[in-house]
Amino acid sequence: MTKIKVFQVGCGKMSKYIMNYIYDLGATVVGAVDINPDLIGKDISTVMESSKKDVVINDYTKLEELLNETKPDIAVITTMSYLNDVADSIRTCVTSGVNVITTSEECFYAENSNPTLFHELDVLAKANNVTITGCGYQDIFWGNLVTSMASSMHNITKIKGSSSYNVEDYGIALAKVHGAGLPIAEFEKEIASIDNISEEERNKLINNREFSPSYMWNTVGWLADKLHLTPTKMESKTVPMTSDEDLHSTTLNMDIKAGDATGMSAIAILETKEGITIEAESIGKVYGPNDFDTNTWTIYGDANTTFTIERPDTVRLTCADIVNRIPDVINAEPGFISTSKMPEPTYKIKY
Repeated sequence: MTKIKVFQVGCGKMSKYIMNYIYDLGATVVGAVDINPDLIGKDISTVMESSKKDVVINDYTKLEELLNETKPDIAVITTMSYLNDVADSIRTCVTSGVNVITTSEECFYAENSNPTLFHELDVLAKANNVTITGCGYQDIFWGNLVTSMASSMHNITKIKGSSSYNVEDYGIALAKVHGAGLPIAEFEKEIASIDNISEEERNKLINNREFSPSYMWNTVGWLADKLHLTPTKMESKTVPMTSDEDLHSTTLNMDIKAGDATGMSAIAILETKEGITIEAESIGKVYGPNDFDTNTWTIYGDANTTFTIERPDTVRLTCADIVNRIPDVINAEPGFISTSKMPEPTYKIKY
């Protein structure tokens, strides 16, 4: 079998594990780009902390040229969280005939938060016979794990979940969109204000490509799609997380003062025609010494069921899901395809 050829877009914290896992499964990285001048010109092994791979990290501006030169099967984009921010990278890959998988959280189910751009890229992907997919930790722990548990129940009235993670583990872009380091007044203005609007105003933002969803906004849409439910109404709210003591953020390179925002809690609520409500909360913040990742879901109905996962290694789990999903993306139908429409995720020993 011919080795799968992967192109890495963004060589930050996540790419270290992703590129190592790619080689472990028998694929190869044929190119990489970044905007960080400290990385440009170095071999990817510098990021991987591995033996030399003879693949140099190039400037991001050379992405199209390198894609046409290396002809990868798929590009892994690990840069920004929102579709608006990764759209140019996706578009460059797609028009070069390259499949895309991305850690962009909005891309997990972008059609309910940025439908205009989603459909534009969907049409473009179909025209170029390639697939675009967003996935990661949420694919399993906020998605397939929940729907698998739901499949054991006869009657469901509500699904409620909460997941926490340390924004320090994911890089500066994610920390900033969580409002980490902002005084509360600035947090309310820059982060929480998106929720202090009417449904009509929110829909206008969504249709104008100006809505910045919480991660759970896309997750509840994914869950409804996977469970074949019909959404009728959605709402969200965002509140700052704080600490009683000063916290140092290595990612932001700053001390967050006690009382300032260390991150945020974002709650998305979706109502459905079938009468099932899905409510999901994501808590992303700079952790204190006693904090750790948790993931808890309760499915209410004829047999109320709660399951909790403590201390998941969220970064490695995100990266492993991305790498394990690569064959599914390559084999999927063309378009901007959610993993809710793909085969169940499976453990991979080799591609």
